[in-house]
Amino acid sequence: MIRHVWYAVLNRFHKGGWPAWAVLGMYAVLALSAQLGTNVAGQGLDPVWAAAQQRGRLRVAVDFGYAPFTGTRQVMMGGQASEQPYGYDVDLAREVARQLGMDVEFVPTTLEAAYETIDTGKADAVISALPYAPEQGWRAAFSTFYFNAGQVLVVRDSSPLQDAERLGGLTIAVALGSDADTLVRSRAAQDASIHVRAAYDTPEQAFAALRAGDADAVVADNASALTAINSQAGLRLVPPALTLEPYAVAVAPRAYLLRDAINGALERLRTNGWLEQNGAKWFQAGAGVAP
Repeated sequence: MIRHVWYAVLNRFHKGGWPAWAVLGMYAVLALSAQLGTNVAGQGLDPVWAAAQQRGRLRVAVDFGYAPFTGTRQVMMGGQASEQPYGYDVDLAREVARQLGMDVEFVPTTLEAAYETIDTGKADAVISALPYAPEQGWRAAFSTFYFNAGQVLVVRDSSPLQDAERLGGLTIAVALGSDADTLVRSRAAQDASIHVRAAYDTPEQAFAALRAGDADAVVADNASALTAINSQAGLRLVPPALTLEPYAVAVAPRAYLLRDAINGALERLRTNGWLEQNGAKWFQAGAGVAP
């Protein structure tokens, strides 16, 4: 639409209908409207971004049942108990909104209904441990990845292992029935020197076995691994990650300017170390437990 208006302006200018200053003024208006996500006819180029800027508030859909990424806890405010959101993604949403010069408003949802909130305009974005899902591309656009929830290898600090792909000869502890269990068993089927120890109900129990010397390594999801490492010294990650299960911010496909703004914010937070600091804050024992 802006291109059509601009062609009309140039046409009038070449025919001598408008002076040069008028053309330059119209160009400035068109440039500003593109920046704000609207055009001169009032039709939104990115209505989501334009509306968020106008209200000064980013509405973020969150499923509050996935600690330590999201949750709610009771906080005393003015002598009364109030449910307040907390978690890795809650802090991320607040910081992204701050980077965009906005406040944040949390819109409770479920993971199953998250896409509907942005499709119907109830929320501007979803920041809620949402896996990147290209098959949802017909109703969502995704930001760059901000967290990998995939499977990783953890060893004691004293281990000489430097490559997570070299699992031969290791006894690896995993939580029974977990994705890590499935992954390591598939590797063991190809290499008989890999020994799977799946006598644990949770990743925490597997990490305790590693600390006790009952296993050479643990394979677990990245959040559990970071929690174990940050909670007590003596363990470390071995790169690279064994699987990629990225989390991303989702917006409606029409919200391309908002998506670009969020990508810019995420890049700044990645570069200045904020994402790493946020992980150190939330991935430790007890961080995701409501008091």
